[in-house]
Amino acid sequence: MNRNPSSQLFGRACLVLALTLGVVASSKAAEAPSFEGEKSTWHGDFDRYDYLIDEQTLLIEPFRRDPDEKFGVRPPPRGKRRCIVVAPKTPALGNPWSWRGCYWDHQPQTEVELLRRGFHIVYVSADQNLKPDRTWDAWYAFLTEKHGLSKKPAFIGMSRGGQYAYLWATANPDKVSCIYADNPGGGPEIFGKLTGLAAADVPILHVCGSIDPLLGRVSTPIETIYSQLGGRISVMIKEGAAHHPHSLRDATPIADFITQQVQQVAVVPPPFVTGRATHSTFYGRESDYRDFPKEGTHITCRGPWFRPNFDRYSFNLAGVEGAVDVIVPKTPASGKPWVFRADYTSRDSVVDLALLEEGVAIVTGPVPYNADGPSLKAWNTVYDLLVGHGLSKKPVMVGEGGAAGEAYAWAIANPDKVSRIYGDNPVLRCTMTQKQPLDDLTPLAKAGVPILHSCGALDPMLASQSREAERRYKELGGTMTVLVREGEGHRPTSAEHVKPVVDFILGR
Repeated sequence: MNRNPSSQLFGRACLVLALTLGVVASSKAAEAPSFEGEKSTWHGDFDRYDYLIDEQTLLIEPFRRDPDEKFGVRPPPRGKRRCIVVAPKTPALGNPWSWRGCYWDHQPQTEVELLRRGFHIVYVSADQNLKPDRTWDAWYAFLTEKHGLSKKPAFIGMSRGGQYAYLWATANPDKVSCIYADNPGGGPEIFGKLTGLAAADVPILHVCGSIDPLLGRVSTPIETIYSQLGGRISVMIKEGAAHHPHSLRDATPIADFITQQVQQVAVVPPPFVTGRATHSTFYGRESDYRDFPKEGTHITCRGPWFRPNFDRYSFNLAGVEGAVDVIVPKTPASGKPWVFRADYTSRDSVVDLALLEEGVAIVTGPVPYNADGPSLKAWNTVYDLLVGHGLSKKPVMVGEGGAAGEAYAWAIANPDKVSRIYGDNPVLRCTMTQKQPLDDLTPLAKAGVPILHSCGALDPMLASQSREAERRYKELGGTMTVLVREGEGHRPTSAEHVKPVVDFILGR
């Protein structure tokens, strides 16, 4: 159990600090936007400007608010929307801003911290009767085109405000830097529209109470769908908390998240990614249960803001049916090692996550839609492409279940181009070649290719596949090891058995 303060728990505090200081240090290069009309003050003596927008004409005019509102805001007149801008003392480079719809001044600690970092803070009135509509579009245009704020605001949404943030963001995915949703509301009107946000690589952070009814009904479905789409979504689940209180007492982690996202640099694909390609993010499902002393509770944290994450590319090659899928490490290991496999890498694959952290690329060869399995010729083309761009000339062939047979088949056809083979509960049957792997192990033995299988003791294929392969391979003079996981059946290798597999693949 990790009991460090939350600012240390993110494992990237120095990076965030550098980004934050960079925002402040570069602020002199930013031209401060000016806002006309009545001015008052908001938390910490920040300048606040109020406006009214007409729902019919979309005319936006300065508005003199009632001083009795203090830091809050009252409902707008009929046919109007209240709008607010709060300016920082010194704007950050690029004039970043956060946008809240619903519940102005409720738990504003994140926004106060963002103001200190040079963000503008923006609001438009919304409630159960005032939903996002063209007034939101007009307010966005007013701020970005007339006053020079960034084209990509960060959204802050609590409860219904989270629902409304998603409604506008999914309709305008190219105009959002990130979303912080706190116990968000919503439903199918959001679930079915997340594809555009994921394609635009919009990072999301959810902060939720563990006993908030909306956690299971809204937040978890969004998390599941978005992560399956390859989008970056992280969650913080506060132990024992309900729908209230929103946010965190110390909002630094939330402000850190938002600050980093507006500083994101465009991702440059590796040179071997050709033609039409899609980019997504690969990360695991594992959660950390962390102590946040300032919150007086533990918080379950998971997602790419808290865990290692990697760029994933899917692309096609001319003349090859089926997509090539490559997950690249942050820093390639010496010799640029890679894994070549037929099965798609899921977020449950603890072995692949460990290999990526070690600098090993994960490659899934093309599997066509109009055939029973992979093509040897197509896989040779992928090999030539990657090796031609500097990746190791001897990949590790890997496969889980029935996909292991295809990895074996390519290795048997190219024994001099393989460093080793790893099978996870393998079934050694293939469609890539007519001859089946169990009957054609001689080329591998002659080439001295070492083999490792990791199998559940209760796997029904253990005896007929792994044990039989072990017997035949050793008779041929080959080196093969079968790791048997007691009490387990036909399921992927779990975290407690990762080390020997990774050590084998890395040749340790």
